[in-house]
Amino acid sequence: MKNRLFLPITIKGKTIRNRAVMPPMVRFGTAGNDGFVTEKHVEHYRERAKGGTGLIIVEATCVQKEGRLSDDQLGIWSDEHIPGLSKIVQACQEHGAVVMLQIHHGGLKSPSSVIDLPVGPSKDEKVPSRELTVEEIEQIKQDFLQAALRAKEAGFDGIELHGAHGYLLNQFVSPITNRRTDEYGGDLKNRMKLSLDIIETIKQELGNAKFIIGYRMGGNEPTLKDGIKIAKLLEDAGVDLLHVSAGIQSPELPLPEPPKSFPFNWIVYCGTEIKKNVSIPVIVVNGIRTSSQAALVIENRLADFVAIGRGHLVDPFWTYKAMNKMEAKPCLECKPHCRWFTDGDLCPGRSI
Repeated sequence: MKNRLFLPITIKGKTIRNRAVMPPMVRFGTAGNDGFVTEKHVEHYRERAKGGTGLIIVEATCVQKEGRLSDDQLGIWSDEHIPGLSKIVQACQEHGAVVMLQIHHGGLKSPSSVIDLPVGPSKDEKVPSRELTVEEIEQIKQDFLQAALRAKEAGFDGIELHGAHGYLLNQFVSPITNRRTDEYGGDLKNRMKLSLDIIETIKQELGNAKFIIGYRMGGNEPTLKDGIKIAKLLEDAGVDLLHVSAGIQSPELPLPEPPKSFPFNWIVYCGTEIKKNVSIPVIVVNGIRTSSQAALVIENRLADFVAIGRGHLVDPFWTYKAMNKMEAKPCLECKPHCRWFTDGDLCPGRSI
């Protein structure tokens, strides 16, 4: 019987050839201040598609120049970005991968090299920043919509809204960073309003197009119980695919704790618990390195997809090797930080 890790699955009319996902990981130092795709980007994604990856989610690509997480982040705030992004799409699709684009705004996490005073749902008490006006929030909704339309025009099979890792959408959802008292603050439904409005406008504009709407969320917002509520709201809003990662953790609450028998970390655990409470496909991520670990998740129906981040960075042919029972190049767990995020060309595992 075939390993379920390598069985296809169809979402929104797009057949994904297996359950291996390359999650969005920024290639720092590759784009310039203009946010344009370079040939290095194209080759990076081409190699992973050639390597058999089923679903590739292209790195966080910013909807506003002032909302970048660095001054060398990919952009989609202008129609001028479409031709370059379409080259990534072509490189992935010609080798059989379904490809989505993660669209993003850094919010309070945007650095001083990008914006003098970062913005968020509320002012950050620890760093100079300011609260967004309602008019500015409406503009951000339009920027996300236009980014999705540009992604569709570039040929992407879908988009993933970045609602995790403490960036803008996550900042609105979290009661830790959102202290507003208007329609965008207060209870969970209000804090979710920005994300839900963006999803609604994208669905209205694209109609019944075969275009996947994904959402990367935190499983701890700030608790797993909250994460499950958020997942259900996103499913009700019409999201096609959930990608469960980490959110903004409260300093006063413990991290979700998996049972001692659970073989993965708390982030994967959150994803598997959310999977039990929704009917749409779920991607789990974080710390999954080997094909046997990935197969364990899928064979036991703990999730629908497994995202293998560093495995794909080190070895573009991770999926091909897993299918053919070959050993992929290992991530060397460089300390104190992964060298990829300084310069991908410095990753020592790639030369093994």
